[in-house]
Amino acid sequence: MSPARPRPALAALLVYAPDPTPVEIDLSDNVNPWGVPPAAEKALADPRAARPSVYPNSDPVELRRALAAYAGVEPAQVITGCGSDDVIDGALRAFAAPGEKVAYCAPSFSMLVSFARANGLEPAPVPFRRDGDIDPEALLARRAAITYVCSPNNPTGTAVSMAALQRVIAGAEGLVMVDEAYGEFSGQTAVPLLATAPHLLVTRTLSKAFGLAGLRVGYGLAAPEVVQVLEKVRGPYKVNVLGERAALAALRDDVRWVRRHVDEAIGIRERLRVSLEGLGLHPLPSAANFLCVPVVDAACLGKALLERGIKVRILRDLPGVGDAIRVGLAPWAQMERLVVALRETLR
Repeated sequence: MSPARPRPALAALLVYAPDPTPVEIDLSDNVNPWGVPPAAEKALADPRAARPSVYPNSDPVELRRALAAYAGVEPAQVITGCGSDDVIDGALRAFAAPGEKVAYCAPSFSMLVSFARANGLEPAPVPFRRDGDIDPEALLARRAAITYVCSPNNPTGTAVSMAALQRVIAGAEGLVMVDEAYGEFSGQTAVPLLATAPHLLVTRTLSKAFGLAGLRVGYGLAAPEVVQVLEKVRGPYKVNVLGERAALAALRDDVRWVRRHVDEAIGIRERLRVSLEGLGLHPLPSAANFLCVPVVDAACLGKALLERGIKVRILRDLPGVGDAIRVGLAPWAQMERLVVALRETLR
């Protein structure tokens, strides 16, 4: 018998495998180090109350209503998923045929390229502008079936101007997907543009600001017609019973808690920037809950920090940036430990 043969396009794909090394201070994943919102934690106190022996709601109506109220849209404009990357993957399957292009500014969310190739699509990167903003004309010149904009951008943290985003939306021939996984930290959202852009999809997650990364609750916001198409490719039971229960509790009772910690993270972001500049480093401008810091040798520096009990994300040879480390924000005591470790290492 001959072995099963995977599609040739998958040969170049790598399995997503972040460093599993346990450390005292993990700043590599950009999650919420302040923990779970109190109402969500209370909702999870008795897992049996969520009835884990039965399937979750295939259409989590209550959750869609709560997300709609939080985002300021109608429930019919909400699609849920197993993390926002699940919604992104579904949109690539639904709105682009094999061989068509996905345009984006590089570097950006690494899984976008993997999802595109896994779905038989052609990644079509363009550079960012010299000021760090997306380049609308370069993106539109790709004439892509899907144009992807990460706002704020991961892994650089840079903001996307509303003017540039509006130009992309006005000129795009296909779906425009705006990834707002870190949107709570930027003070800006593309959601108001949904009213006049039926080809716009905004993806979000409760993994970052809401502190529910382990429960994998993501969602998309779009015109009802787009949501209906995404429902066809999403598959059933994408939000598990515990995730739905915790998300509902956080959205109903703990949005103030979330916003308070977002404000704290933003203050720490600027305080950390000053400290890093004092060490001779030059973090990129960030509108997210992390800083991207260009360095000479990211692997060497990352290893040295790991030996001191601190994990950061190592970024090698980013287009337009070079080597860098990505540092997630945490309470200042942890940031102070990072600054001390960097000072010792750089010395």
